[in-house]
Amino acid sequence: MSLLVAMLHLLLSVYIFTFLIGVPTNILAFCTFCHKVRQKATPIDVLLLNLTISDLVFLAFLPFKMKEASDSFAWVLPFALCPFTGFLFYVTIYNSTLLLTAVSVERYLGVAYPLRYSLWRRPRYAAVASVMFWVVTCLNLSIVYIMPYSQWRKGSDGGHSNSSAPAPPPTTCYLNFTEDELDILLPFRLELFLVLFCIPFFISCFCYVNLILILSRLPNISRRRRLRCIGLALSTLIVFAVCFGPYNASHVVGFVRKESQEWRNVALLFSTLNACLDPFIFYFSSVAVRSMLKNFFGNVAPKLRILGRGRGSHSLQHKPSKAEKYKEAAPP
Repeated sequence: MSLLVAMLHLLLSVYIFTFLIGVPTNILAFCTFCHKVRQKATPIDVLLLNLTISDLVFLAFLPFKMKEASDSFAWVLPFALCPFTGFLFYVTIYNSTLLLTAVSVERYLGVAYPLRYSLWRRPRYAAVASVMFWVVTCLNLSIVYIMPYSQWRKGSDGGHSNSSAPAPPPTTCYLNFTEDELDILLPFRLELFLVLFCIPFFISCFCYVNLILILSRLPNISRRRRLRCIGLALSTLIVFAVCFGPYNASHVVGFVRKESQEWRNVALLFSTLNACLDPFIFYFSSVAVRSMLKNFFGNVAPKLRILGRGRGSHSLQHKPSKAEKYKEAAPP
């Protein structure tokens, strides 16, 4: 029981931290990319805008997961929110893997084939690719939406209800499964691991490794810019592996052991943190984000200094002591 309580506290803490950091940073990134796309859109701006939208959708439904963790995994909200929340929660996670992969391909093609790629470098192609990613992830994750309703129809105990009254909804949301349900879920999760994690990860590794090799051989690029690009490539790969690797590894372990692993929720925390790590990738990936932050802090900093000086001067004003007040109040 103490282990369960500790895990619930950990889940709730990471959820709250991700929400508090991710919401303002992603809103700032969203406003920046919307402004940039309206002015002069580039493929990477379109991809990063969709990645920001994916993170914001994820963060919008994160409070429901907070409520679930605070209630010890019991689903006390209206049951219609259960399949919808779970569906969008996992769709946005896997949509992020595809969008990060597309960003890696765009960067690699721009460096490896600059002239040839410039002829095909159109924002509408990135928009079409983004729509396709949403469709692919929604189709692949549709079982997450269907499974809770299937459990409700079978009854909360996993068997068909014999009474004429409708069965009550399950007390948990996409958490406990029967053996028949696992026979469907475990191969499905393995497919997610292979198609929506391994293939994107290997493509990203290929693109970023070759990008680093090309940049290390270019003579007409400054050392600072080369190191920044290499650092961005390595950090993106690390974020990709750390954020999405543990949860997808649980799919393989569960398939081999023929059971749903209890540590899946803890592994999912790494994927949750991705929503507040993406804005830092945006900062180093986009000149627009860096200039927006520079202008923002450039406007805020003088106001803070003026406010601080006003408070300091007010505190330095002479305040009469009690003796002086007594002398002033005494009659002549």
